[in-house]
Amino acid sequence: MSRRGEKLIIGQRLKVLRQSLGLTQGQMAAQLGVSASYITLIEADQRPASATLLLKLAEVYDLNVSELAPSANAQLTSDFEAALKDPALEAGVVSRAEIEAVLQASPRIAQALVRLHERFSLQALLQMSDANPLTDRDKVEALADASRPVEAVRNWLYDNRNYLDGLDREAEGMAEELGLQRAVPHVELTGRLAEHGIRVRVLPANVMGEQLRRFDPHRRELMLSELLAEPSRRFQVGVLLARLEQDPLIVQTLEASGLSDPSALILARVTVANYFAAALLMPYRRFLAACESLRYDVELISHRFGTSYEQTAHRMSTLQRPDARGIPFFFVRVDRAGNISKRFSAGRFAISRFGGTCPLWNIHAAFEGQDQVQTQIIRMPEGASYFSFARTVTRSGGSHAAPSPRFAIGLGCDVAYAPRLVYADGIDMGRVKPVDIGLNCYLCERANCASRAHAPINRRLAVNEREHSLAILRFEGE
Repeated sequence: MSRRGEKLIIGQRLKVLRQSLGLTQGQMAAQLGVSASYITLIEADQRPASATLLLKLAEVYDLNVSELAPSANAQLTSDFEAALKDPALEAGVVSRAEIEAVLQASPRIAQALVRLHERFSLQALLQMSDANPLTDRDKVEALADASRPVEAVRNWLYDNRNYLDGLDREAEGMAEELGLQRAVPHVELTGRLAEHGIRVRVLPANVMGEQLRRFDPHRRELMLSELLAEPSRRFQVGVLLARLEQDPLIVQTLEASGLSDPSALILARVTVANYFAAALLMPYRRFLAACESLRYDVELISHRFGTSYEQTAHRMSTLQRPDARGIPFFFVRVDRAGNISKRFSAGRFAISRFGGTCPLWNIHAAFEGQDQVQTQIIRMPEGASYFSFARTVTRSGGSHAAPSPRFAIGLGCDVAYAPRLVYADGIDMGRVKPVDIGLNCYLCERANCASRAHAPINRRLAVNEREHSLAILRFEGE
């Protein structure tokens, strides 16, 4: 699939969709309210699909706009492209068309190459640590070992579009049973714990020390620090309820995940318990209805459900129930140094697994405006455009001696969904030029970038003593 400007060439994908539905071109045209000749031209790749048509396709046939994209996994695309750029492979400059052809024809071979490259990179890192007397080999090995379970769980969630159906429906059922939409949530949740013989205690920070939550199964107590805000306290009660009442379903979910590494399974248990807690506080259909009616106003929706901005934004990235889908958002949490501590995607947006984010992405500008939402239309190297918005949040648990860390929370989606967002009001989507960004400097080959910190890993620096330009770093072939 290719792009012309901001419109998609989706001929083959549209034809496959139409044939799978058993429709003629005329029948599909009638259902979409367009002419049969228009469908013919699109399938012949003679006309691009407009944003209006894409949204109509999503509405009529209950699919995501991203489903009309090539079936290649976006994260695999990113990882495969990064591997090919490693100078050690001597692959040279590989075009986007060649990459897409391989991913479409042989995705498992591409996955195998990515895994092989990961192992090669690890061995190279360990050899460097042996050669460098100032490097602690044990720490290098520990760092590599620690990252694998995290990536395994993230990939599992990505494959599931960040949505876990069984747990989500169970949480929705419990929320309905407790009447959380009618009663005081904290009272109802602690009452549910009381049925298990467990009481909740909020204790002074000096008693809890560095811990914000501790469960003592012998004394049947859930102890919460006074530093936790009310939404976080309710969330922690929800996590414990997940473990008490949903353990068989959690085990079943993990058995079906394909995860085998013990550390990954432990991390996944924590992740699915957290997922249940969020789904309990923000039950799916009621939450989706609020998102649609309030046009995904994160702050307003967080007030309605008594949840934090981050909890609400994260929950928005999980709204992918097959019979009732929301906008397929990607979600990231970034610190001031550009480190990504959380990343989830319900759509096609790929986020680099290493390094920072692109400095041209204005998620970083959120730190400059106190809790002010920053909006931007961004375009990735393969041509896909996204509407993103970000603002900062302060994590609970701070004090004068130890201030709470601040993070930027970013949400984004395919630009075709932007009219459904309150954040796009007043923005002329047809006139605003997207900002070209990359995954990070190591993997980006955009030329003449004044914000570049490193040359691409498959290019050599080009130094010209007689010239000085806006771009601090230039590279051969630019």
